[in-house]
Amino acid sequence: MSFLRTKTLAVLTTTLLLAACGPGIPVLPDDPNNEPSAQQPSDGNSAQGGTELPSTETPGIVEPETPPPVATNSNDDVLSQYQHLDPNHIVPTKALETAVLYFHENKAKFKNQAVMSILDFSQKSTQKRWYFIDMKTGAVWNVHVSHGKGSDSNHDGFAEKFSNVEGSNASSLGFYKTAETYQGSNGYSLRLDGLSTTNSNARSRAIVVHGASYVQDSNVIQGRSWGCPAVSQANRDKVINLIKGGSLLYAFK
Repeated sequence: MSFLRTKTLAVLTTTLLLAACGPGIPVLPDDPNNEPSAQQPSDGNSAQGGTELPSTETPGIVEPETPPPVATNSNDDVLSQYQHLDPNHIVPTKALETAVLYFHENKAKFKNQAVMSILDFSQKSTQKRWYFIDMKTGAVWNVHVSHGKGSDSNHDGFAEKFSNVEGSNASSLGFYKTAETYQGSNGYSLRLDGLSTTNSNARSRAIVVHGASYVQDSNVIQGRSWGCPAVSQANRDKVINLIKGGSLLYAFK
């Protein structure tokens, strides 16, 4: 009888664990490494290191944070100039408005004004939660993207915690400016500079855009990165080439 009770408890425990993970939703493995130390040299031997390509950007420069806009008649006038964006209304409305107002106010900072992207960390990683908005046509393309291990301790697909601290392995919220591309251990990659107090250490933490085998273009719980917004290998080149060279990225929850 003791054996039967033990076996029954084991079955119940397994059933509860499967239920917690969600029925029929695969969970991809994580990046096996950890967030690199800011003291590690970028000599091609460190986890995220590599040889940077020539860049016109000034590395490591962080602009003062601009507070989230408050609704005013002036803001309404600005937003009316961007009504053509997202005609199918797939981007979260408040986030799009926040990003548009920041872009408009700080337009001179962004050399690549052809595109703006918004990353919605309130969505589960099973969703296509990184949105790329064509600023001329208004068209939107969205893809799956990872978040950091430190943001999702139980690997349930939801990012719950965020950090700007080295070694946290967490994603960071705020406004970013895309910078230069380079060839590193993950191949073709793109550096990011944080423009907010919540992500000002992005460059020193090696928070970059890169492709990863633990991200797939399907309805699965994506593997967790060290804090990088990693995309599938299939989407890597398209994403990086679209946003590189000084475009606005807004990550929010």
